[in-house]
Formats: sequence, C-alpha cells, structure tokens
Amino acid sequence: MPTLEARNLVKNFTLRSGLKTSTLQAVKDVSFTIEAGKTIALVGESGSGKSTIARMLMKLETPTSGEIHINGALSGTRGKALADYRSEVQMVFQDPFASLNPFHTIFHHLERPLRIHHPELNKAQVRQRALELLERVRLTPAENFADRRPHELSGGQRQRVAIARALAPGARFIVADEPVSMLDVSIRLGVLNLLADLQREDNLGVLYITHDLATARHFSDEIMVLYHGDVVERGPSDEVILNPQHDYTKTLLEAAPEPENMGQLRDQVRHELAGA
Repeated sequence: MPTLEARNLVKNFTLRSGLKTSTLQAVKDVSFTIEAGKTIALVGESGSGKSTIARMLMKLETPTSGEIHINGALSGTRGKALADYRSEVQMVFQDPFASLNPFHTIFHHLERPLRIHHPELNKAQVRQRALELLERVRLTPAENFADRRPHELSGGQRQRVAIARALAPGARFIVADEPVSMLDVSIRLGVLNLLADLQREDNLGVLYITHDLATARHFSDEIMVLYHGDVVERGPSDEVILNPQHDYTKTLLEAAPEPENMGQLRDQVRHELAGA
C-alpha cells in the first residue's frame, strides 16, 4: 500500500534582532504516516507549525532533522528523484487567489504540470487530459473554463482549479493546507465533498490541515492536534472529538461552534448547493 511517512521531523528557524540571535523551534519531533485512501487532519491554531510541516512534506522547507519516506524509501531532494517525488505528492494551498498566476489561462495552469510529468503526451492529448481534469472537479462544461483567466472565476472555482492542478501529475498524496478557509461558508462544503469524492475515486492519501475541528471530524479518519510544534494528542477522529484527553484539545473544542449550530449550518449549505 502506498504510504507517505514523516519520521521525527524537526524544524528550527534562526531569529535575528540586531546583534543577537535566537532559535525558534517551529516543529518538534513530529512523526506520522499517511496511507493511501486515508485522511489525517492536522489541527491547531495559527502559528502551531501546521503549514511548516506541509512545506517540509512538499520540499519547500528543509527539515533541520528527520526524514520523509514515500512507499518505504527515503524521498529525493534534487533532480529526477525530486521530480518523481513531486509527481506523487502535491499541495492545495490555502489561498486560491494567490496560488494561481493571474496572467495565464486555466488551461496553462493544467498544461504545465501535464507536460512536465507526462512528456509522452502530445498537444492534443494534453488538451484532452486538461479538460478531463476540469470535468472531474465539476467545472463544466470544461471548454467554457479552459481559456478563462483566474480573475474570471469565483473563489470556489479557483480552488477547484487548484485541486485539478494537484491531480495533473498523477499524485497519490495531497497536502491540503486549509483549503476552504478563504472561501465563503456557502461553498466550503461543496469543495470538501469534492475532495472526499476524489479521494475515494483515486484512493488518495490526504493530509488535511485545518483549525476547524468540525470539518476535521467529518472529513478525516484520524486527527492529530498540534500545539507549539508538538503533537499533543492523536487518534481516531470521533474519539479525539468526543473524548479529548489533552487540555489544549478541550480548549479548541470549547472555542468551536455548538454542534446544534453546525448541524443547522450544514443543512443551510446543502440547501443552497441544491438550489445553485
């Protein structure tokens, strides 16, 4: 079974103030394994180290210590080995307004990863594959979206393009860094349901990074609670939410909306989606 494994990840940042330097330990000895077809939710407040872990998994930050293994082998850090790793591990960034280049068409955003990771495809096949990706993320008819630019799309549509771009290389693992936090409440559920459908269809492993315990429970198999770079609690989603052990987890739950209100919100969103 395909796996993405973080082993004892540590990330330190050097802070400078005048002639003085200090060290900020953003991530402290974090380990976990993402299996194909499973979702792990990484939960914590802003500044807890969630996005730093995501950036290390994506090779955008180099761990101070620790290793990242994919399918049991140490992941590559340069050249073809790095390209092979990135063909299997892709990221959906938090802000769909910043993650897409405003000067290029939607087709260009999908064409580029297809050409890089699938050089065997000819021009017509690349176009066809890009249209299929748009169809898969429910942007239909695909031809109506392919030649638009990001500013012509809504925030939810842009995030669907970002998801399609992550799928283009043939990724087996998706790192979703707060993928709906920048979207209107009325369209968040639709994007999360899309991710869940794609996961089932492609047997994807997903790291879902969020501060929202309600969605973490409903869209993940396991929850890890991160506090100041430490994983202070982890376990099956229902168990962590219904029977929290750590004081920080309890504090996060106390700050979350009441379950009754969350149920009303979900019903409202479903009604709006049905009428859209």
